[in-house]
Amino acid sequence: MKVLLAGGGTGGHINPAIAIAQYIRSQDKKAEILFAGTPKGMEATLVKKAGFDFTPIQVGGFRRSLSFENVLHNLKSAYYLMTSDFAAKKIVKDYQPDLVIGTGGYVSGPIVLAATKAKIKTAIHEQNAFPGVTNKILAKKVDRVFLAVEEAKQYLKTPKKCVVVGNPVRENIIFKTKEKSRQALGLDNKMCVLSFGGSLGASVINQMAADLMQWNGTQHKINHIHGYGQLGRELFPKLLKERNLTLTSDTGIIVNEYIDNMADCMAAADLVICRSGAMTLSELEATGKASVLVPSPYVAENHQYHNAMVLVNRNAALLIEENNYQKETFIEMIEQLYRYPNKLKELGKNASKLAVLDTTKQIYKELMTI
Repeated sequence: MKVLLAGGGTGGHINPAIAIAQYIRSQDKKAEILFAGTPKGMEATLVKKAGFDFTPIQVGGFRRSLSFENVLHNLKSAYYLMTSDFAAKKIVKDYQPDLVIGTGGYVSGPIVLAATKAKIKTAIHEQNAFPGVTNKILAKKVDRVFLAVEEAKQYLKTPKKCVVVGNPVRENIIFKTKEKSRQALGLDNKMCVLSFGGSLGASVINQMAADLMQWNGTQHKINHIHGYGQLGRELFPKLLKERNLTLTSDTGIIVNEYIDNMADCMAAADLVICRSGAMTLSELEATGKASVLVPSPYVAENHQYHNAMVLVNRNAALLIEENNYQKETFIEMIEQLYRYPNKLKELGKNASKLAVLDTTKQIYKELMTI
């Protein structure tokens, strides 16, 4: 069997594709697998690192705000749009796949469309509660539509094609234990908070972390792990200085630019403060963690808000919208969770009820039927 996968732009599109490919290979040792993605995108690095073949196709998105830089970017994107159809047809014709799978991002559009025109079996995977533009278009043409959550189905006009399978979750996230992870991190049994805004970081989450550290103060009521991200290199020290905070290594506070041991940090945590990207939420569900979600208002169609509300509506998470952030309200929320640990356990338990741990197995089974 020859499989062609297309997806890129963010880890949320790339990692599911890699997880699907790994499961296919585990079930069919003879399967040939090829990824298509942009040559300078994250996918070019991550796919090769995972041990799969990669072929480039140049595709770009459009920027809405008006500036000279964005006008140049959009001119390039328009050119790539005109040429991507031909490039995608050539990739499909040369590779001759039996199956084509798209996992989102601009790159999946031309590849999956080229496959449908060539009468090749196709499927897409939508990670978010609010489907992206590309997948909304492709859903009408493909043979199977895999969804992470039931809520996404209402935005698509092809319910009979849809199968709710969840999002693939990294195995090392699932099998870590709180006790061993806290021991590895040098933390005691106090309530532990993990906060992060992704590799770039998020200004509002850095502010929340600094406010929380100020509340924690000299009493050291909680352990706190924080990743301030690339954009927080200058901001976070400034936030600490404004609050007259000096961090020392013996206070149960761990601060780094990037959290490269996320599996241990997630396992150690009782509460997670983060954005609401689809893959992050799936990991919160898989590990049964209570969370305070701060959806990014800067993403397409506000899809992180829709993702967050899936958990909030099931009493599996709390929500703070970035534009409405108030220190007093946030600290009161944390104090309530600190005073009443059963509330933390309830949120985590409800999150675990949403977990789907056999996503790739379900996807493979459905792919074999087509």
